[in-house]
Order: sequence, then structure tokens, then C-alpha cells
Amino acid sequence: MAEYVIEMLHITKEFPGIRANDDITLQLKKGEIHALLGENGAGKSTLMSVLFGLYQPEHGTILKNGQPVTIRDPNDANALHIGMVHQHFKLVECYTVLDNIILGVEPTRFGFLQKQQAREKVQSLSERYGLKVDLDAKVEDITVGMQQRTEILKMLYRDNEILIFDEPTAVLTPQEIEELMAVMKNLAAEGKSILFISHKLSEIMAVADRCTVLRKGKCIGTVNTADTTPEALSAMMVGRQVELTIDKAPAKPGEVVLEVSHLTVPSKVHKGNAVKDVSFTVRRGEILCLAGIEGNGQTQLVHALTGLSRVGGGSVKLLGQDITHATVRRRSRAGMSHIPEDRHKHGLVLDYTLEENMVLQRYWQPEFQKAGFLNFPAMRAYSDRLIEQYDVRSGQGSLTPARAMSGGNQQKAIVAREIDKDPELLVAVQPTRGLDVGAIEYIHHQILAVRDAGKAVLLVSLELDEVMNLSDRILVMYEGELVGQFDPKTVTVEELGLYMAGAKRMEL
Repeated sequence: MAEYVIEMLHITKEFPGIRANDDITLQLKKGEIHALLGENGAGKSTLMSVLFGLYQPEHGTILKNGQPVTIRDPNDANALHIGMVHQHFKLVECYTVLDNIILGVEPTRFGFLQKQQAREKVQSLSERYGLKVDLDAKVEDITVGMQQRTEILKMLYRDNEILIFDEPTAVLTPQEIEELMAVMKNLAAEGKSILFISHKLSEIMAVADRCTVLRKGKCIGTVNTADTTPEALSAMMVGRQVELTIDKAPAKPGEVVLEVSHLTVPSKVHKGNAVKDVSFTVRRGEILCLAGIEGNGQTQLVHALTGLSRVGGGSVKLLGQDITHATVRRRSRAGMSHIPEDRHKHGLVLDYTLEENMVLQRYWQPEFQKAGFLNFPAMRAYSDRLIEQYDVRSGQGSLTPARAMSGGNQQKAIVAREIDKDPELLVAVQPTRGLDVGAIEYIHHQILAVRDAGKAVLLVSLELDEVMNLSDRILVMYEGELVGQFDPKTVTVEELGLYMAGAKRMEL
């Protein structure tokens, strides 16, 4: 029997203006968890998309159990028992969770759909792997973490043996990440082989047997994780030493910039409120972090603050000005910037070019238009400057369609646009989601620079490392209410976890 269940030999894949994969060889053993590490745009997702049949390589061969195979599309991949959970989920939003899981492989008898049989199989998988989902909920109404579980169940339902996880933890809470790691180890113990794309060195060290590092489309090498360190991996990945923690000066809070009073936001999923009587302030010169397990009202609170959804009661003031019912543009003009949680739904117009996306909230300003006509040379110059400053990697520079960029580079483009507006208040939701250690280091410095320039920052993060590293004050949200306020210098991660899980609360 072949030593490797999958071999990708000398794979080369090109796009206009860029060689995404340059003569890469990757070998996966049966029953191992093999990590793929690299900067944003290093070619990790492209390589996995070649294996899953989404792209055809210009050169190279794929072997399964030592035999050459041709993978023209995802149906071929599924026939070879190769499954993939994509970084941006491939779900039909208006369908239920169950319908999404069985889509394309629906069990039928005499031409009639046997949904009960499918439900029983999915429930059994859900219980076996600890992947709790509401099978009857519509995908558009469930959290990102729940969508992630739906994708994993979709893969398991098809009895796949080779499982590709593309940034699977980018959207999960610390507790969900631990659960996913346990699920991955169980799957590997059962003989399934896992390819695991991640930027998070701690996760790779905890769960992977081996790690292949890519940089700018080339393979730098494959190492046993037991024989390496996070520092060595980060240096292989970006070609230099990276600060894994950040030094910052003490905060100097000034006047109140954002004042939220008794805010309630109705839930779109049930009859109650998703946000219940929440009050807090954010001051100049401080980073206030809103921590909590996903699905506890943070998303609805941010949508209410930024104008993406209606408020049920209470008020929101920005620099003393009531913006409770203001439009998104009015909030933007009043000094608010928003790095959204869902970069595809709320951050970018995917079919616009990078330069068009960079001026989405400023195109009406005099520097970008005259008498109602867009000034394209000014837009190009502005976009080129931000691409250079934030190291946004794209095949055709400012003319690259946003859809053609890697997830991490899409994120860097949004961060560049929102911070460059020089806001009075920066609302940053999962700002480093899907970014590599080099980019995280840079974005953290940029957010700190906003604070140190005397502006206010409201950070919403599920990454406890990020919460402890960046914030000056921490508020914990549980079931739509604020249940604790902490100083990151004196609180422990374990203590925060108890409040986030609802085991403890304090009167605020």
C-alpha cells in the first residue's frame, strides 16, 4: 500500500499577473493532520482548490493511494472521497441547515425524498462528533460558528476520507476551537486524513503532526511539529522574526466619544431581544474590547451601533450627537469607521475592483469626484497608496476584482480603507480574522496608533489572545447583557472564560 494517501507533485497554478502556486509538492499520510501554513496570498487556498477540483493546474500531478487521478470539478473530488470546508462557506442562505447538508446527495426512494432518513444520519453524526446544530434553522439566521459546523457535517455526511479545512477556526470562539481540535483528532484517529490551513501557530503546534510552509507561492519546506517552535515557523512563513506579543504605552482616556444608553435590539431569530438594556461608553485614547462567545448579541449590538439594523429602544450618541436612527453614511460622516465581521456581506462589493472598494465610503468627496463624475486617476492614486502601505497583495494591483483576492488580503483592504478615514471612533469586529502573524502584528500596531492619536476604539473579538493583548478595558457579553467589566492587566483568561460562559456575573 502507498505510504501517502494524497500526493500533489510539482503543482503550478497561474492567474493573471500572479503565479499562485510555483512547483509545489505536498504529501499527506493516512490518518495524519497535516497543516498548511503561509502568509495571506501565499497560495494555500489555491493549492487546496486544485485538490478539490475548483481550479485546474497548469502543471503537476495528483496521486491518490499512489495512483494518478484527474479531478476536473468538486464532483470528481467527492467521488474520490475528498471533502472541503471553505474559508467562506458555500451554503444556500435561504435553505435550512439540513437541506444544505444533504444538498446534491439527497436520499430518495421511488423518486421521493427520504428526509427523515437523512435527518437521522445527520443527528447521529452531530452527536458523535459534538457538532450541535439546529437542523430546521435557516442558514441566514444562524451564527457564523453554526455555519462552520454545518459545513463540517456536510463533509462527514458524504463519507469523505480526505478532509480539507481552510481556516476552520477563523470564525470560532476559544471553546469552539477546542471542540473542533478534539473533533479533528477523533477523525484522524478513525483513519481520516486532514489537510488543515491555518495562520494560528498555537493551533498548528497543538493539533498537527506535520506542517508544510508556503511563501509567495513557493514551498519553503515540511517539518514535524514536534521538532519545531512557533517562532521558527513564523520566521519560515514571513522570512523574518515576528513579534508574537505587543508592547503598548498605558492608555490615557479622555472625553467620551461613544455613549450607549439602555440599548435594546430585537432578535431576528426569536421573539425576544438579542441585546437587552446595554449601557457603556468608549473614550478617546482607549481600546474598549467587547468579549463573549459568538451568538450572545455582539453582532446585533454592532449592527445597531453602525446602522446596519434597527434599534428597539435606548440611544446611541457619537461625540454628543444622537445617531440612534441615523443612516450609515451619516454615521460615517460623523466620524465612525467600521471593520465588519462579515467581509463579504458588509465589507466589500466583490465584483468591484480594489480601487472602487477603497473609495466606497468616500466617492462623493471632492477629491474623488467633480460635478457628479468620478475622478478615476485620483481613485487609482489613493488605492495604490493604501495597497503599498498595508501590503495588500493582488495580481493586478488596484484593478484586481475583490473576488479574486485571498480572504486575508480582502481583510487588509477593508482595514486600510477604514483606518485611513481617520475616524473619531473605530468599530473593529474580528479585525484580524484570517490574517497571518505578520499581518496581525501590523494591524495591531495600526489599531494602537488610532488609540494613541487620541481616537476611540471599540474592538469586538473572539480571540482571547487579541483581547488580552490589545484592550485597555474589557466588557463581557452573555445572552445579550453585559455581565462583567475587567482590566486586562489583572484578569486571567480562565476568569474571563467563566463570565463568557455565563457561570459568573457582576452588577454593572
